[in-house]
Amino acid sequence: MPTRYPRLLTLLLIGASLTPSFASTAKEKAAIQAAARATLPEFIDYLKIPNVMRQSAKDMQRNAAWTVAAFKRHGFVAQELEDGETPMVFAELSGGPKASKTVLFYAHMDGQAVTAAEWDQPDPFNPTLKARKADGTFQTLPLETLTGANPDPELRLFARSAADDKAPIMMLMAAAEALKANKKTPAINIKILIDSHEEGGPPTLKDVVTRNADLLRADAIVMLDGPMHATNKPTIVFGHRGGGGFTLTVFGARSELHSGHYGNYAPNPVFGLATLIASMKDADGRVRIPGFYDGAEATPAMKQAFASVPDDEPALRARIGIAQNEKVGASYQEAINLPSLNITAISAADIDKPRTIIPAQASASFDARTVPGTPSARQVALVRKWVEDQGYHLVNGAPTEEDRRTYPRLAAVTGGGGGRALMTPLDSPLGEWAHKALLAEFHEEPVRIPMMGGSVPTAPLADGLKVPILLIPLVNNDNNQHAPNENLRIGNYFEGARTLYSLFLQPL
Repeated sequence: MPTRYPRLLTLLLIGASLTPSFASTAKEKAAIQAAARATLPEFIDYLKIPNVMRQSAKDMQRNAAWTVAAFKRHGFVAQELEDGETPMVFAELSGGPKASKTVLFYAHMDGQAVTAAEWDQPDPFNPTLKARKADGTFQTLPLETLTGANPDPELRLFARSAADDKAPIMMLMAAAEALKANKKTPAINIKILIDSHEEGGPPTLKDVVTRNADLLRADAIVMLDGPMHATNKPTIVFGHRGGGGFTLTVFGARSELHSGHYGNYAPNPVFGLATLIASMKDADGRVRIPGFYDGAEATPAMKQAFASVPDDEPALRARIGIAQNEKVGASYQEAINLPSLNITAISAADIDKPRTIIPAQASASFDARTVPGTPSARQVALVRKWVEDQGYHLVNGAPTEEDRRTYPRLAAVTGGGGGRALMTPLDSPLGEWAHKALLAEFHEEPVRIPMMGGSVPTAPLADGLKVPILLIPLVNNDNNQHAPNENLRIGNYFEGARTLYSLFLQPL
């Protein structure tokens, strides 16, 4: 993790002195609103195309073809980029005569899988407009409600990928239409890459970037993925945690055993696994494995940045339904800027069909989020050593007969790969560029988040194009991404178009 941000405190205190080069007039704002409203029917059509990459290559081909045609309708030069059966999409819009820098905007058109029965509507790919009632429940409204002159910004459009990530793609087009309406030319050259594999399938972004490095060449990258801060204020995110997954398995007898005949004699691997898991964290949730947090120490400047984020932690706890949070960090922001160790699932025998047996093995799957300074391979190596220090002999694959005769405690740690973390310096020129644009358009300090907890595929872009990366999320924080009832707050669609419009007109 970078250790010094010499200008950060100054920027936080006197950000308003960063004089922007423009500010939208009331007439321009009306044109942005009109352009965004005019693209809503297209957005609805876009959401009707299923986009679960693992389920249908033909659906992703339809998404790619639709996306290319839509960008062309809105004045972009656009094309498909070969990526096996599921192409990605590239679009570009040249800036004005003074535009010397190029910004590559990234979003993805694929979505998470759906289980229709878990949604509060018949079909997650049939967009449904809803309004929140006084009791917190939602009432369905006709889609035609959106065609009014000034749709209620609090309305929600429910569909898979309504927020993650088709909304930002359409906002790019709305912002381009607003430029034409206001007779403006961009102050930057705009390039856009739309991924088809972000949510599933083999990660192919690295190969696409390598094959198209000249086409994608830019001076900076802006990722349009992820949620805004819970206040819904303009948000700039300077990085994200990395992630790696592994599985810990504890072995017992060669096969399942009758619990009456062998209980109190044959060790139960579930208890062994539970003891190992319990040993890894203290009562406050901090990982006890030596060295786990080494390299993730926050500087005073970073702590100042954490404190500047206007989190309402009691409201956050209430929203997710917990009475008390873990004490890994002094705040939510500090906590997500530290590496984490999380259990995602535990399995032994068949819980849905209980039998009176001692299981032969028990497994737990983990995800280990990382930050710069705590690479995934190192973190998994620390876990492996911890398991060995608890008296376990680690094997590769199933134990051999010799292993079983020799070692009383047998375990395996498998997996461990994953994406790496990103951290762009908080006082970087790219951050100042975004800050000036958002401050000019919205007349308030944007929320600056050092790192968000989730991960996005920045590594292939950073390695292939070797330019700085920033995340500018545009969708509401409570959008239920990856979950049933994913939704987009309509006000975010309009404000997102304004955000992109301001970025397009801000020289880099």
